[in-house]
This record gives sequence, C-alpha cells and structure tokens, in this order.
Amino acid sequence: MRHPALPAHRIWIVVAAAAASISLALGIRQTFGLFLLPLSAEAGISPAVLGSAVALHNLVWGLAQPVTGAIADRRGAGRVMAAGALLLAAGLGLPALWTSAPAILLGIGVLTGIGVSCCGTGAALAAVGRAVPAERRGEMIGLASAGGSLGQAAMVPLASSLIGAVGAIATLGILGLSLLLILPAARLVEWRAPVPSPGQRPGQAATGLARLPALARMALADRDYALLTGGFFACGFQLAFLTMHLPSHLALCGLPSGLGAMALMTIGLFNIPGSWLCGRVSNVMQPEVALGWIYALRSVVIACFAYATPSYAGTLVFAAVMGFVWLGTIPLTSAAIARRFGVADLGALYGVCFLSHQVGGFLGAAAGTLLLAVAGSYQAFWPVMIGVGIAASAMNWLARPPVRAIA
Repeated sequence: MRHPALPAHRIWIVVAAAAASISLALGIRQTFGLFLLPLSAEAGISPAVLGSAVALHNLVWGLAQPVTGAIADRRGAGRVMAAGALLLAAGLGLPALWTSAPAILLGIGVLTGIGVSCCGTGAALAAVGRAVPAERRGEMIGLASAGGSLGQAAMVPLASSLIGAVGAIATLGILGLSLLLILPAARLVEWRAPVPSPGQRPGQAATGLARLPALARMALADRDYALLTGGFFACGFQLAFLTMHLPSHLALCGLPSGLGAMALMTIGLFNIPGSWLCGRVSNVMQPEVALGWIYALRSVVIACFAYATPSYAGTLVFAAVMGFVWLGTIPLTSAAIARRFGVADLGALYGVCFLSHQVGGFLGAAAGTLLLAVAGSYQAFWPVMIGVGIAASAMNWLARPPVRAIA
C-alpha cells in the first residue's frame, strides 16, 4: 500500500512536513531533563516525580505506538498526527496550570506519551515510506528523521533560556502552545487513507486494529525481525537515560550548569547529518549490519566518557559522536522492516518493534532515577549501558538479510 506516484515537489512537501512534526514532537521531549532540578526549586516537585513521569512517558509511548501506527496505516498519518499535537499540548499545559505530582504524571507521563506516538517518528515516517520510491526510501526516511534533531538543537537552548527567564512552570505552558504548530504540518503529510498497491485487495490495504495482534505474532515469529526488535531495546535504554539524566550527571560532576543543555543541543546538531547518512547507508548495506556497528560505536564512546576524567571539552566530544548516531537507528530500522514486509503495514510493524525501544527507555529513565535517589550518583549505571549496547550489536549482526527484499 502506498500513494500513486507523487511529483517530486509533492514528495519534498511530505518529507518537510513530516520532519517538522518530528522536530517539534521529539524536540520538546528532549527538554524534559532540563526541568528536573528547576521544578524542584520552583514548585517543590521532587526529581523522583518528574523522573517517574518521564519513565512512564516512554512506556506509554511504546504501548501506544503499534495502535497509532495501525490507525495511521488505515486512516492516514495526517489525522493521527493532528490528534497527537492536541494531546502533546494538553500534556504540557496540564502541569503548567496545575503544578502537582498527579498533573505531572498524567500530563507528561500519559498524555505526552500518547501524543508523541501519534506525531513522532512512527506515523510520519510510515507516510514518508509510502510516498517515496523504494530506491530513495532509506534516504528520505533518514532526512525526515533528522527533523527530530533540528527540534532538539533548537528546543533545548530555547527551553533552557525560558526556564532562566520566566521559570519552569511558565516554560511548560509556552512549549505546550508551540506544539500546536504541528497541526498545519499534519495536513500536508497524508490526510487521506492510503490506497492499495497494484494487485492488493482493498481489504488488505491497511492493518486495522483487529488485525494488529495477528500481525504482531506473525512478525515476531520471524527470527530476524525478533532480533531487530531486541536490539532496538538498547537504543531506547541508552537514549532515554542520557536525555533524562545527562544534565544532572554533569552537574553532580561539578561541571558548569549550562553544559547539560549545551550537550543535548550538540547531540541534536550532529544528528542532522548523521540521520541522513544512516538513511543513505541503508541503500547500500544490510540495515541490520549497519545497526550493529552503531551500537558497537555507542558502547565504545560511552565507555570512554564514563571512565575518563569529566571535562567540558570531553563532554562535547562525547555529545558530538553520540549525536551522529543518535537517531540513525530509526531510518535503518524502518528500512529493515520495509525490506522484509513492505510498506503497507509499516506504521504498525514499526510500532511493534518500537515497543521494545520504549520498554528500554522506561527502564533506562526509571533505573537512573532510582539510582540517583539511592546512591546519589550515576557511576554504577555506566557498565550496564555498555553491556546493553554490546548485546544489541550481537543481535543485529546475527540477523540474516531477507530471502527476497520487498520493494
């Protein structure tokens, strides 16, 4: 299932609109770690509350992604993305209006989790995959996913400046309103339901929620898809921990308070070319092989950062290298799924795989929060980060290419 051949200018509009949605959705969630200490000082909200909310956010996002992906495959990604924009705005607006532990858990933990599943990478990248020719799919998905990095590069310094100028609570409200900009972008992506591919019966054109459990069982029964899904766990585990806890870790090491925001911004800047390049790589290399090298590189870089003497320059070098492969796993994973199963159910199948990513994100964010509360530092966590990355490399290198790649 895909759209009829689109003119070149229309393809670029779809890619740009998808990138804008991903940029805003992922850019906002990358700022959560900046609120950890300011909310405590301003409103007496324990860091454990926000840490728990972000962990819950990751889990809810993962649980919702297969469902929202299946709806997007059937109804069109644009409508799903528009609904997600409203949920994201409400999720940040609720704790801004009623600053309390329940509001933070419900707003940031639940509403933004569902919202990001609607207008983050899942539905938007599936729409891009259906809109572009097969020979350019990896490159265009990589280009659209780089939008998340643009958002991180822009939103992190913006949020940091706003927190310093107007406070953490007001900043939540401002960021929530900015997410309404996703609405016009969603209208340009895939507002109508995708049509069946040639030779495909209308009833087969989309997954639908009724077929989702059977589709998930079918995909997970494929040994190599299961290995790909298991490796994606490590991506979520590592990235959620760093997004949430890197600023606090740097502050505990006695480094300047603004370095955390600078590191997250650097990650976003370097991932712009990194995501595009990873998308290009999927056109010439088995995506699972490339993923294995990404996880291996992450493990080496994390080990160097964890066991070197903390420094300003060393942190920025770490952020730059990690940033280059930060979201590069997304176009590669999407390309691997499309090669095995085609693009008709790409949103749903990516969602099933992404659930593993978000279970990892939940555990990474939650374990970091628990360790900080118990031990007062993150030192015991770095060996776990390295081990998880090595395991992910092994899983992806064990995956075999499909017998016949599906265009």
